[in-house]
Amino acid sequence: MTTQTPDTDFPIVFINNHPVMGMPKRLTVLEAVHFKGVCQKFLASHSLPSQLILDFSQTEFMDSSGVGALVHNFKAAQNKKVQLILYNTHPPVMAVLSMTGLDEILPVTSTLDAKHQTMNAIGKGQPPDTHPSVSSWIKRLIDIIGSLVGLAITGLLFVPIAIVIKLDSPGPIFFQQTRCGWLGKRFKMTKFRSMCADAEALKRKIPNQATGAIFKNTNDPRITGVGRFLRRTSLDELPQFWNVLTGDMSLVGTRPPTPDEVESYEVPQWQRLNVKPGMTGEWQVYGRSRIKNFEEVIQLDLRYQENWSHWYDIKLICKTLLIVFHKNSGAV
Repeated sequence: MTTQTPDTDFPIVFINNHPVMGMPKRLTVLEAVHFKGVCQKFLASHSLPSQLILDFSQTEFMDSSGVGALVHNFKAAQNKKVQLILYNTHPPVMAVLSMTGLDEILPVTSTLDAKHQTMNAIGKGQPPDTHPSVSSWIKRLIDIIGSLVGLAITGLLFVPIAIVIKLDSPGPIFFQQTRCGWLGKRFKMTKFRSMCADAEALKRKIPNQATGAIFKNTNDPRITGVGRFLRRTSLDELPQFWNVLTGDMSLVGTRPPTPDEVESYEVPQWQRLNVKPGMTGEWQVYGRSRIKNFEEVIQLDLRYQENWSHWYDIKLICKTLLIVFHKNSGAV
């Protein structure tokens, strides 16, 4: 991940006694890191105003790193009791804010007149293409066909899997968890339950053997006997074909993180959310359960983005199938 400073100054001028920070034409990782630093320096001053207006009138593109910087700066400003206000956002940027729910947290105005501010008055358009895979109709077609085949297989295996889950431990058949997808959009990911029913409540009691914004424990006591088999064979992931069909996920992409993981991201780490999360990907093929360092996950995710092509996706799918049938390949 590169973090050198771009040629962007984020100038601050005062209009109607309120500071207005100029935003760049593009808010990607380089600009986003610098944006966070400038805001931190501003919020460290002794005399702070009640508002800081971010002028987005020149900004035509914002990716997941820009979203991450906004989230960081919003929390920092909130701690200082300073309100961040977005001014004159273009439709592509507004679409990103709408997708991620930031339009419900950050006020958006079309005027700098403090007496006549109209919030959330900017139209919403299509989100920007943060990566070629996001707008590829071929990739989407492969996802639809693959998910329909996968759901057919899920239907055939549903009854026996449901029975053994119920016989093994009390609780629901399915496990749903909120995950973060493209640009940080939240969605409900569905899996066959492989842990005890109160696994989420017990998580804080389980030691984390991983480093960084991921959770791993090789001998996690929350995993049931049947659950271990489902994970080893990846059968627990079959319901995720529904997430692929609805468009929240892809067959191939990056690992879908939980909101609490994303909360701890540094701005450059948000780059992994520039593509849709996948049922498989570099992390599944080359890392699987062996990876216990979040920086390795980031490197694999960024390598996928750099190497992406339709043929590359197909190769990763084929390699995943080979790994699934290997006795020691399953997740833990």
